[in-house]
Amino acid sequence: MLEYAVVGSGIGGSAMAALLGAKGRDVALIEKEPYLGGCSSTFTHRNRRYNTGATTFAGFEEGRKVKQLFDAAGVTPALHVSDPALVVVQKGCLIKRYRDLDAFLDQLEQLHPHPKNRAFWTLIAQINRDFYAMQGYGYSGRSLVSKICSSSSYLPLAWRFSSYITISARAFMERFFGDMSPEYLDFMEAQILIVAQATSDETHFLTAALALGYTFGANHYSIGGMGSLFDTLTCKVPHLHRDTRIEKIKRRYDRFELYAGEERFEAANVVLNTTVYDSAFLFEDESIRRYYERLSKRGNTQSAFMLYATLRSDIALHHHYQIITEQTIPMTRSKALFVSFSDREDRLMSEQGYYSMTASIHTDVLWWQTLDASSYRSFKALLQQHLSELICATLGLEREWFVDLFSATPTTFEHYIGRSQLGGLPMTMRNHLWHIPSNDTPFKGLYHVGDTTYAAQGWPGVSEGALNLMRLLDV
Repeated sequence: MLEYAVVGSGIGGSAMAALLGAKGRDVALIEKEPYLGGCSSTFTHRNRRYNTGATTFAGFEEGRKVKQLFDAAGVTPALHVSDPALVVVQKGCLIKRYRDLDAFLDQLEQLHPHPKNRAFWTLIAQINRDFYAMQGYGYSGRSLVSKICSSSSYLPLAWRFSSYITISARAFMERFFGDMSPEYLDFMEAQILIVAQATSDETHFLTAALALGYTFGANHYSIGGMGSLFDTLTCKVPHLHRDTRIEKIKRRYDRFELYAGEERFEAANVVLNTTVYDSAFLFEDESIRRYYERLSKRGNTQSAFMLYATLRSDIALHHHYQIITEQTIPMTRSKALFVSFSDREDRLMSEQGYYSMTASIHTDVLWWQTLDASSYRSFKALLQQHLSELICATLGLEREWFVDLFSATPTTFEHYIGRSQLGGLPMTMRNHLWHIPSNDTPFKGLYHVGDTTYAAQGWPGVSEGALNLMRLLDV
């Protein structure tokens, strides 16, 4: 019998399998797809490689959770420094989000001059330094007592940032600047949304400050695509099962039985890296089913429309762009399109003279689910064309350079990875600590990690959740 069975190889699942394996535990990582990483993976289409979704790798630096995770797992990923971490394109101007504050401010003043810019962005950088320097907090939701006790670990953090967690980001910025142009607000909104998965009037200023300030920390490009991070992270996991879909989990007195077709696993403990809103179907135990059904009420319908392409070009392109338009793009929930390109020297992702491209924009699951088959195909093609033309016009690319172009909707993701909701848990003011699903559960031996549980989405947030669970397990 296994000590731990980890179901799902997204950031959280791969992290937990790696951490447990590094501690000498008998752990199996079970993934339904042939590749690791879930919506952060790298896949092959028509013999070309693409990153599935999020392509930003932030937080790999001393003192940060992502670096702690890889160090604890005893592995080192192959990376390039990415600076600027992001190039924002707005009204025909390029604003490069350099790590250096002065270099960034020189860029910002060209489009959004303001006498309070330096004071505001210095504050953003300081909040990020102070926040990530704080340690010792964690969260357990196993019982009311554990919630109260673990919440007390947040008191130093709450005291330090009290003035930023009681006010919305929108209200704080409007009060700070006094007179923000609509375009400057769009600039802020686009970067807050891509990290926090919430708008400035939905989230408090601390979360917004962390979203706006991630470019002041270390950002990296993963050589070989995002999938290579998972291959590296899990290289020492004792048992790795791909193409193995867990269909049912039964709880016994001293163990769990996991069924994948004709294959069966027994484990003393189970760690789910599945979307907690959609996990009830896995269990026969009525009490566990009710637990996940209650959590499903906290779900949301936020997702992404993805555009994938290979283009032939010798022009120099940055790793990440954010294109901001004046109006919300049709069939989406945003004015901003996030576009990522492979490194021009990364031969694992694309051959010489070619780039692999992944672009994403927020959309709503329900909108796509209400379409009939014919309308679905039509709107998908229209949005694909619109976004590709926007990228070409904005970045100076030619349509004939694209040798492959295709797209994915929430319906596509539901078909391939089993989840239509993407982006994880929105960091809104309503999603306070006690509202966030914890990494532990009221059931002995059952745990979960990922972007729909504590602490948040992305590599930094999910890494914190995995490290938090390791503390709870006391392994």
